[in-house]
Amino acid sequence: MKAVNRLESMLDALQARHRRRALIPTQGLDFASNDYLGLAGSQVLQRAAHDALSRGVPVGSGGSRLLRGNHPEHEALEREAAAFFGAEAALFMGGGFQANQAIFSTLPAAEDLVLYDALVHASAHEGMRSSRADLRAFRHNDVADARNVLRDWQSTGGSGQVWIAVESVYSMEGDLAPLEDLSVLAREADAVLVVDEAHATGVFGERGRGLAHDLNADLLTLHTCGKGLGVSGGLICGPRVMIDTLINRARPFIFATAPSPLNASLVRAALRELAKDVSLVEGAHERMRHAHDTARELGLPAAALNSQIIPVVLGDDERTMAMAATLQQQGFDVRGIRPPTVPKGTSRLRVSITGNVTLQDISTLFSTIAICQSEAA
Repeated sequence: MKAVNRLESMLDALQARHRRRALIPTQGLDFASNDYLGLAGSQVLQRAAHDALSRGVPVGSGGSRLLRGNHPEHEALEREAAAFFGAEAALFMGGGFQANQAIFSTLPAAEDLVLYDALVHASAHEGMRSSRADLRAFRHNDVADARNVLRDWQSTGGSGQVWIAVESVYSMEGDLAPLEDLSVLAREADAVLVVDEAHATGVFGERGRGLAHDLNADLLTLHTCGKGLGVSGGLICGPRVMIDTLINRARPFIFATAPSPLNASLVRAALRELAKDVSLVEGAHERMRHAHDTARELGLPAAALNSQIIPVVLGDDERTMAMAATLQQQGFDVRGIRPPTVPKGTSRLRVSITGNVTLQDISTLFSTIAICQSEAA
């Protein structure tokens, strides 16, 4: 079959370049997941699941939200999430990828501009592919370039609504968006600032509300539930008219089976825990500070030391995957990241400081990385 032969050739080519992906089992200390607060396997969520099942919350939804899949747990979560994140309304979806698809394929109109950071997540790009709006990128975290790109669009007659799309914490770089400066630009352009808070939710901001929480701008935020919150799903938070538009027009919402009502119960429990237990955010920052200090002391080639995501850039694909394999053999679950997920020549170890490791674990991992580097030199 021609298709099979073509696909086998493609996979063989990826293998030759050390870029073929494969699923590997979870093992060793967790320096790979996005479980930044350690909630995923916590007693908090286990008790919440037991309590929800005991009061009859169903595991499955049985259909889309617009058919019979809507449940009081979904609506309760959306009310509580809107209040927690300071928005008029919220919409719960099956995941952050699906939520970004919904936002960018639905809200910008044909005469509008989506002005996006060059490193914004693949899910935003997937939504933009279905958008009728003009799409223009600006250099990563470069607000001056964003302003220039915007002026170029306006100079050619662009006059529609502007949507500025960024992440607050970038998932592969680990750096933070200049949100205050971006909010100034958004006010100047009467733009909507769309902030993907996936890697900030639960970690940054008061009680883990995210980095965009107190911004003075017209704001739409996405808070994924499968990272710091330890569950799964995505919460779009913003003006009620935008949420209602998504309910009426967003194909990824309309034609998808609703998330599990049980899952909604667990996200509610995670938000309640964030609201009452300050040690969750404080613990994340203690681990983060220790990781940054240790990386500096050992002189690791970390591209950024701003967040719980620490990219150790090695450059070469084969070397990156070999070092990741060595670390895994020594009991550290660290994954290698290669193009096209990251730019060519920037293959890296993506070290994630999760809530499932101790300060000593962090020190030991970084010492082991330093030893591996010296041996490879």
